[in-house]
Amino acid sequence: MKINSLQVEIDGIDKEILRDLMEDARKPILQIANKIGISGAAIHQRLRKLEQSGVIAGSKFIVNTKVLGYSTMAFVGVYLEKAASNPDAVRELKKIPEVLECHYTTGNWSILIKILCRDNEHLMTLLNTKIQAIEGVSRTETFISLDQQIDRQIQV
Repeated sequence: MKINSLQVEIDGIDKEILRDLMEDARKPILQIANKIGISGAAIHQRLRKLEQSGVIAGSKFIVNTKVLGYSTMAFVGVYLEKAASNPDAVRELKKIPEVLECHYTTGNWSILIKILCRDNEHLMTLLNTKIQAIEGVSRTETFISLDQQIDRQIQV
């Protein structure tokens, strides 16, 4: 692995390790080691270096939100009265648990958020009572996701 001032360059072994763990983060290290042909200790050492360099930023479980009753995914473009309202608006959006992602964008909206709700009624209530009530928000534009057809990470 080479680290220059802007990015990290990883070798073929690092890429194989990452591919295996991106497919299944609970895959045993020894299974990966046997497949690649190096020791488990070498895998651990490489993983530690990948973490220290910032290539790996942790691992997580994926919760099936539909099983928990959350079936409405929406993307909301948030128009702010002025750009200076952004930090305060983001601070308020962080307080809303249904907001999964928040992006400062170019184009028509100041902010684009991804939210998850139980149903359309929950979405409407959230928009009317929490998001549009944030000081500095002039209006919102909502797009409901009918189906997520691609869900992946970048290939290494």
